[in-house]
Amino acid sequence: MTIQPLTRATLAATLIASFSHVALADMTPAEVQVPDGNTVALETVGVGAITYMCETKDDGNMGWVFKGPHAALNDSEGTQVGSYYGPPATWEALDGSKITGTQLATAANGDGNIPLQLVEANPAEGEGAMNGISYIQRLNTQGGVAPDVTCDMDHDGATAVVTYQADYIFWTAE
Repeated sequence: MTIQPLTRATLAATLIASFSHVALADMTPAEVQVPDGNTVALETVGVGAITYMCETKDDGNMGWVFKGPHAALNDSEGTQVGSYYGPPATWEALDGSKITGTQLATAANGDGNIPLQLVEANPAEGEGAMNGISYIQRLNTQGGVAPDVTCDMDHDGATAVVTYQADYIFWTAE
């Protein structure tokens, strides 16, 4: 099952709007703010999908369970500069350098949108653009939540791929 993809017009409008980082910083909830002493190293727009599976959850109820993302990381001109995938959540530059991290905080971003997020980066693997990254922020999220369709024993094992988009801001210590 595939949920409706974002339209090209929506993507284009979002790409244009999403690179107003100064404006976003003023509107970013405190819980996902990057600590002082860090500066923006790279701003990207992740455009992709999140996979969910219908299965029995830890509480014994059937539900949609997050299985992982897969997205292209694009620069302000729409050129792919990396990928985001998981698990574990991994941001990889086209030069082969990559990072994983530990989620520190999330903040709601409206119905139908995955939460905003602050991640503390682990040391990078490989040499390149991801070296020295201290934090990753996920901002301006659109879509990506579990589907609003039936998940019961009759659908056990079904997968749903839901499109999403988010700004990923990469920070380095000053």
